Amino acid sequence: MGLSKLKIGGAWSGVLEVELEEWTVPMLREEVAKRSGHDGGPETINLICAGKLLKDGDGIEKLSQLGVRNNAKILASRVNVDQGNSVKEESLAEEERSTRLSRLKAAAISLSERHADGSLPVEDFNLELENQSGQKVQLGSETDQRAIMMGLMLHANAKALMRKKKYKEALEVLTMGEEAFSLCVQKLIEMVDNVPILQIDMVWCYFMLRDISWLSVAGVRLAKAREGLERSHGKEASRLRLLQKGRYPEISLHLRLELLEGVVAYHSCQIEKSKKSLTSAQAKFLQLQIPDEALSLLLGMGYKERDAKRALRMNNQVVESAVDFLVEEKEKKARRREDNIKRQKEIMEQKRYGTTPLGKAVDIERHNELVSIGFEKELAAEALRRNENDTQKALDDLTNPDANSSIQIHIESRKTKRLRQAANASIEELVSMGFPREAGERLLSSIALLALKCFVLTVVAAVRCFGTSQAALDHLLGGSSNTADHNVTDNNQGEDGNANDPLANDQSEDGSGANTSSSGAGSDGGPSHNKVETRDMEMEDEITGELLKGDAYSDYDLEVTEEGEAINEYLALVTVGDNVEIVSSS
Repeated sequence: MGLSKLKIGGAWSGVLEVELEEWTVPMLREEVAKRSGHDGGPETINLICAGKLLKDGDGIEKLSQLGVRNNAKILASRVNVDQGNSVKEESLAEEERSTRLSRLKAAAISLSERHADGSLPVEDFNLELENQSGQKVQLGSETDQRAIMMGLMLHANAKALMRKKKYKEALEVLTMGEEAFSLCVQKLIEMVDNVPILQIDMVWCYFMLRDISWLSVAGVRLAKAREGLERSHGKEASRLRLLQKGRYPEISLHLRLELLEGVVAYHSCQIEKSKKSLTSAQAKFLQLQIPDEALSLLLGMGYKERDAKRALRMNNQVVESAVDFLVEEKEKKARRREDNIKRQKEIMEQKRYGTTPLGKAVDIERHNELVSIGFEKELAAEALRRNENDTQKALDDLTNPDANSSIQIHIESRKTKRLRQAANASIEELVSMGFPREAGERLLSSIALLALKCFVLTVVAAVRCFGTSQAALDHLLGGSSNTADHNVTDNNQGEDGNANDPLANDQSEDGSGANTSSSGAGSDGGPSHNKVETRDMEMEDEITGELLKGDAYSDYDLEVTEEGEAINEYLALVTVGDNVEIVSSS
């Protein structure tokens, strides 16, 4: 590739001949800094081409990849060291933020896929959709479930960013959440209020960023939000009031909605409409103010201040109703803890049973149905596993003598294999500590060893005898002095010198070595559809952590101090007739 000419102006003026396919931005910056004769170094030079600041990026992108062409004009401006460092730090922060968003989206996709399709969870918990009463719900197809689950996870993460005042980052996460919800069938989304609340949160971020460029979009979003809330809550929240036993959880949400509608109307020069919305929002703000006497009563009963305020706000400041609400919430949390413990046990049980040929977990409810009519747990689980959780087909196999016998043989074979794998893992663990592995002819069966009470200093025999690596290790460390006094033979050994122990052979049926991974469809004889994925544990923990903090009322539980200040500010503007523009901060 030949040399190309770049026309430089500003801190240094002249023409540089460079190879666009070889030169990078740092190389060009260093050359311009050297020719300018300035002592500040390359970090004090900014390069602008075609109205765009040329950034270092990863330092390996070539000028041609950045759109720099032959005879391009580049402005070189000199900045002080602090400003140069600031630009660099800003660039790095932008890259870090972009990387984090990519990780967040990937983690949300991974979690939603694992927990929406009936696959065996790799964690000790399961993500499930619930209604406001805490009851599990199934909304639409597997794709719909995944879309809603992903949208909820991203929305929860965005709310955490909003609480930290990181509105720009929150807005980007909310946008991803909106995209996720859009993948769901429209009629299902219209049944819930999550999307309207997300729309309100997006406009709140616009407002807190003071970005006037979003004005027209904000109006459209707020109109959709109001329509969505009315559709899901009913006219004047009648349906919600019925479901919530006369409570008023939505007041703070409508306060924020009306405030934002008033702000948009004001900046659209619709003064009367703005005044009407702001006045209504102010009335709701006053309605949410907590009387000191009511709060003191609840605090005196031992309730935390945050819980007491929430209960009073959602019950229209009525103390008796607030107490009932707090008692009810405490009972819900207790039930949730019990359900979580029960679900953890079920997941552990499912992991023992393995997965179906299509990679699904054994359905515990269907499994319990078969157990309730008299079938053994493992038999019922294996029958369901083989038949993709089809209860009728599983029942046919269980009542067919030949099929039932085949299932029992398979279960025993699997037990033997698992025991063998566990023993081999223990043996390898002790060998790695430096203990010798004795030759095959001296491997003794655990039964013979226990009967003769011998203590043989071999790793294999010790594990066979004592069952666990810890017990074997205790024996090996404590009984080595007795080893030389014993020379034991085993009458149960086969002709090849190996004991007739089901654990003696560490090869699986197909001749492959022992596999210490958890049992799945592939290890149980069926085809495995489980794919190995790289999990971003840190980001997944962040997402699930936010979900664990929330409950059915989290979306309605808003601290409205900032809203109150904004209401007063805009009511004053409307009253005096000022027409003040929000300064864009983008």
